[in-house]
Amino acid sequence: MTQDRARALIASYFRAFNAGDTEAMMALVSDDLAHHVNEGQIRHGRAAFAEFNAHMARCYRERLEDMTIFVSEDGARAAAEFTVHGTYLATDSGLPAARGQSYVLPAGSFFTLRDGQIARITTYYNLADWLAQVNAA
Repeated sequence: MTQDRARALIASYFRAFNAGDTEAMMALVSDDLAHHVNEGQIRHGRAAFAEFNAHMARCYRERLEDMTIFVSEDGARAAAEFTVHGTYLATDSGLPAARGQSYVLPAGSFFTLRDGQIARITTYYNLADWLAQVNAA
């Protein structure tokens, strides 16, 4: 994959995320997607990714801003740095009670790209920062 195609793929993924269009996100990932979530287990496959997205949509409303996308020379890997602007909508298991708290977090995602699709997504953010913001609100 060229760098331009890889950058366009990642940009499309994040446009779909910001639009809340999980179907468009699903169309960009491989059947054997490996989804590494912050502080969680690796989820394998599209079905697990769809379940995760449904859970996230129930508990959180997020918009990613200040996006910078980086792509390897061979177009096989990419990364993105961004700021998460979110609202905690419904209590997530093992986390503080949701009361509509807002939060702003720096975060990043790393990708493996294969055959024109996203084969791996790894996302990181500072959970302690998120907890401090949610508990203070």
